[in-house]
Amino acid sequence: MAITASPVGPGKLAITALMLLAWPGLLLVLGGDARWVEGWLFAAWFVALFSTVIGWLYRKDPALLAERYRRSGGGQRGWDRMVVPALFLGFIAWLASMPLDARRFHWTHGWPAAAQVAGGALLLPSFLLFFRSFADNTYLSPLVRIQAEREQHVVSTGVYGIVRHPMYLGAVLMFVGVPMLLGSVCGLAIGGGLSLLLAARIVGEERMLVKDLDGYEAYRAKVRHRLLPGIW
Repeated sequence: MAITASPVGPGKLAITALMLLAWPGLLLVLGGDARWVEGWLFAAWFVALFSTVIGWLYRKDPALLAERYRRSGGGQRGWDRMVVPALFLGFIAWLASMPLDARRFHWTHGWPAAAQVAGGALLLPSFLLFFRSFADNTYLSPLVRIQAEREQHVVSTGVYGIVRHPMYLGAVLMFVGVPMLLGSVCGLAIGGGLSLLLAARIVGEERMLVKDLDGYEAYRAKVRHRLLPGIW
């Protein structure tokens, strides 16, 4: 019988809400310009994405919401204990570098408007992939581990019928689209590094899944690509 995770308490949700509400202000403070339109667009997208996902999980899948707040333990692979902090620190650096680059210090010059439009367009499929990944897969843990206590099984429907790691694809589109929208070469460079780290994590994660999760090898044969449709 599956073990139901303890629901996320109001305290944790309140802290999350405060962090989300503070993010637009922090972005604009780092950029030094409250009239930065692209910064406002990214802030609105960012807050909308996290609010939508957390709100949906709170109502529809509290067990997954509790899993998303997990920070360690539960059979997490040892190598992943180094990857998770690296991803977190890289993500913070990515967020902070873009307003400093694109708006405050103007390290990036002459960014074409067409690139900004293209970057903004990439955020639409990124949003969809993020949300559908959570909606389609109740086992979407932030840690590389098998959730035996929740009787984890292979999920192959929805966006998981397109690529095997659709949330990571949404993240890659974000890491490319946001710095293009904001006009930041620094953001593109850090986002590229984070995307490579996610790719390396996929390789390790799939080794675990093939070994320890029944049916994953057959799923790999059915859905051929890990991250990029038609490429890899």
